[in-house]
Amino acid sequence: MDNRKNILDLYFLDARSRLIDIAAFMDRVDRAEGELDFRYDQFVEALKELSETEPNRAEKVLLAFSDPTHDPIPKATTKAACGAWPGNIN
Repeated sequence: MDNRKNILDLYFLDARSRLIDIAAFMDRVDRAEGELDFRYDQFVEALKELSETEPNRAEKVLLAFSDPTHDPIPKATTKAACGAWPGNIN
């Protein structure tokens, strides 16, 4: 296993860049007109997982966007995935 300094040396600038991209995305959404939808709500919920100190943050972020149901839907209603589950977050 790498030590923390090595990991920071390798990945810090990339992570920093992605964080700035996320902040810019959120700023654009905040400045835009219109209603928010479930995707942004789930995005904000997923971000909360990043402040946790427990392991498996990536798994928890992925699950925040995932459909927790077990029964398949009868037929697809769209041709493309939207990246988030439109049902209840909690």
